[in-house]
Amino acid sequence: MKPVLVMINGLPGNVAATMARAAVSDPRFQLIPASLTGPDIPDTFVRIDNIDITLIKPDARETAVSDIRQQYGNPIAIDYTHPSAVNANARFYIHHRIPFVMGTTGGDRQALEKEVSQGDVPAVIAPNMAKQIVGFQAMMAFAADQFPGLFKGYTLEIKESHQQTKADTSGTAKAMVGYFNRLGVDFKPEQIQQIRDPEIQKTQWQVPEPYLSGHGWHTYTLTASDGSALFEFKHNVNGRQIYVEGTFDAVVFLKKQLADPRVTRRLFTMMDVLNSPASNTKNDPSHETIP
Repeated sequence: MKPVLVMINGLPGNVAATMARAAVSDPRFQLIPASLTGPDIPDTFVRIDNIDITLIKPDARETAVSDIRQQYGNPIAIDYTHPSAVNANARFYIHHRIPFVMGTTGGDRQALEKEVSQGDVPAVIAPNMAKQIVGFQAMMAFAADQFPGLFKGYTLEIKESHQQTKADTSGTAKAMVGYFNRLGVDFKPEQIQQIRDPEIQKTQWQVPEPYLSGHGWHTYTLTASDGSALFEFKHNVNGRQIYVEGTFDAVVFLKKQLADPRVTRRLFTMMDVLNSPASNTKNDPSHETIP
C-alpha cells in the first residue's frame, strides 16, 4: 500500500516533534519536510532524525501550500499547534481542501465543528487522541445516559496536571465535566484545578521527573454530602506515545473516508475511529487497550 502523505504542523513543539519522529519510522506514512509554525518561532527549520523540516510562518503559508502540493501531492495534515491557532488553522485547511486531524485543544470548539461540518474536506477532531481515554469517556457517557442524576448531591473535584508549556485547561477534563453534570453533579469547567508547576508535580503528585515535560494526569473525585462515600476516577499518562498511536489511527481512518465516494460526512471524532471496522483496537492483537 502506498504510504499516506502527512504534514505535521506545530513544529518545533514537543508533541509535533514526537509525531514527526514516529512518522519517519512508520512505513505507513511519508512525512512532508515542511510544517506550519507560529509567528514568534525564530528558527527557519528543525531537524527530525536526518530530515530538515522547513518551518512555515503564517505570512508565508499561502504560497507554501501550493509549492508543497506541486512537489509532493495532497497531504493529510496533523495539527498539534497552539490553542490560539486552532480556528484559523482549520479555516486554512478547509479553504485549501486539506483533510486534517486536529489534536490541538482550545479555540472555539463549536465554531470549529460548525465550519468543518459545512466545509468540503473531512477531519477528525477530538480533545484527546488517546484511544483508551476516549474509551473511558465513552463509558462515562453511557453511565450519564443510563443513570442520570446518579451522583446528585455529591461534590466533585477535578485536578489535571500537564507539562508547564501547555497553555490551556485540558480539553478532556472539560469534556468530563459534561458527563458529571448529567450524572447530577453541579460543577463548572472553571472549577477545574490546573496544575502546571513542575515542583508541585514532582513533590506532591509524584510525577516521574523524566515526564515533567510531557505528561497528562487527571483525577476526578466524587464525595457524598455527608462524607460517607467517595468515588475516584483517574488516568495518568506519561510521555506522548499513547497520543501518537491514536493520531496515526485517525489518519488511516481519514484516508479510508477519502477513498470512499459514498462518504459525504465531514466531521468525525475519535469515537468514529474506535468504532471503525478497520480500527486497530478491534482487529490487531498487538494494539491492546489498557484495562
